[in-house]
Amino acid sequence: MLTLTTALWLVRIAASYLLLGVGFSVPFALRWAGRLDPVAAHGTRGFRLLILPGAVLLWPLLALRLLRGDTSPPMEHTAHRRRQP
Repeated sequence: MLTLTTALWLVRIAASYLLLGVGFSVPFALRWAGRLDPVAAHGTRGFRLLILPGAVLLWPLLALRLLRGDTSPPMEHTAHRRRQP
């Protein structure tokens, strides 16, 4: 059974995650997106506005890629690509 204390902690954890995501996503959309994808460096304001929600939710993955210095989009791993010689 979910107690009130557990529910409060879950809400606090989710709020902290989202607050960190908002704090990360604004500078990411304005400056850092171009480091991960060269095409994003020439993105318009509309593009930057569109990537904000995704950056808020995926901020740990994006931060890790920035820290590692990944400069190109990751290669897609699908069944079709694995079958190609």
